[in-house]
Amino acid sequence: GGDSSAEADRLAAGVTSITGNSFAFAALKDGGAVVTWGDADCCRYSRAVADRLAAGVTSITGSGSAFAALKDAGEVVTWGDAQCVGDSSVV
Repeated sequence: GGDSSAEADRLAAGVTSITGNSFAFAALKDGGAVVTWGDADCCRYSRAVADRLAAGVTSITGSGSAFAALKDAGEVVTWGDAQCVGDSSVV
């Protein structure tokens, strides 16, 4: 999950922190945008919430095969394997 070449342009500047889980990585950029890369099964789930990860994220935590992002207004956005709490749509 460590090949970030597909996201190289988006990772070239403005990254403030990086977190990972067992299968992927997520980088937080200036302005609160998130860039993900790694195992396709884990990272592709971020596409479902990409609009919510485009700005305003203040922190990201990775665990198992899921991620949770905290936004500046207090919203939590999750993505990843639903069996590893990557789907918080029911809460």
